[in-house]
Amino acid sequence: MSPEEEEKSLSFSERWPQASKFALSACAAAVAELVTFPLDLTKTRLQVQGEAAVHCNRAATAPAVSYRGTLRTAAGVVREEGLGKLWQGATPAIYRHIVYSGVRMVVYEHLRDSVLGRSEDESFPFWKAVVGGMSAGAIGQFFASPADLVKVQMQMEGKRKLEGKPLRFRGVHHAFMKILSEGGIRGLWAGWVPNVQRAALVNMGDLTTYDSVKRFLLLNTPLVDNSVTHCIASCCSGLVAAVLGTPADVVKTRIMNQPRDKQGSGLLYKSSTDCLIQSVQGEGFMSLYKGFIPTWMRMAPWSLVFWLTYEQIRRICGVSSF
Repeated sequence: MSPEEEEKSLSFSERWPQASKFALSACAAAVAELVTFPLDLTKTRLQVQGEAAVHCNRAATAPAVSYRGTLRTAAGVVREEGLGKLWQGATPAIYRHIVYSGVRMVVYEHLRDSVLGRSEDESFPFWKAVVGGMSAGAIGQFFASPADLVKVQMQMEGKRKLEGKPLRFRGVHHAFMKILSEGGIRGLWAGWVPNVQRAALVNMGDLTTYDSVKRFLLLNTPLVDNSVTHCIASCCSGLVAAVLGTPADVVKTRIMNQPRDKQGSGLLYKSSTDCLIQSVQGEGFMSLYKGFIPTWMRMAPWSLVFWLTYEQIRRICGVSSF
């Protein structure tokens, strides 16, 4: 058999391993995002509630809509805006995860298997997992930041309507075009610094924890590489990711949602550090953990759905286990 014929006989995953891993992780992320998106919207609404900077800059307008707690927030959205609004912003969220999850998974595996290297017993030292996880998350989130910006702003449209404010966007495409026309290319990356910081921390919790717990279980317990092991590792990764990522997520959400002038500069916060300081000074340290419960409630099932789906899709498609 000639080299050309041999290459044609290979499967897609064998001929294009990186592209196939990108596509498989993107599919798994899309499934997980649709299942858990209402919790993401609930988290966003809680994170922008009670902003000290908003109260300092608010004119005598209609009072802001307030919610108390995760369940009441979700119930309030359904009651006041309709059940479908729990998925408002889901389209850009899926776009974001196609890019973000695809890039981070490919980058992490490349770093683990080729750049940083595993140990002789196939284990991956914890410090290398931390470096790989944070690097993969930061790179993936930088490329996905414009879609994340649109998602956050669209999630707040229902609240703006209840406050008597005009809606900003007619849809996902209009949102991208409006942000681009008002702030230019840089406007699409508004809030990218805390966004990348959050992604690095979340991935240190998610990718690092999942990979480390999974390897630990396989090497030190009777468990084998199956759904039980994947489930235990994913539950641990979701909790750690929520604890590490929530403060940066709050800052990211507030910067992305703030009003901007004609030059695209934020009217409430000068930078992520300024947002962090204003939030702590005006609302207390625990304001950085606003929305933690829905964040954790979302990350735990998100990690579970994503990792179980991802591992099974890889198995079905003939790609080795993560």
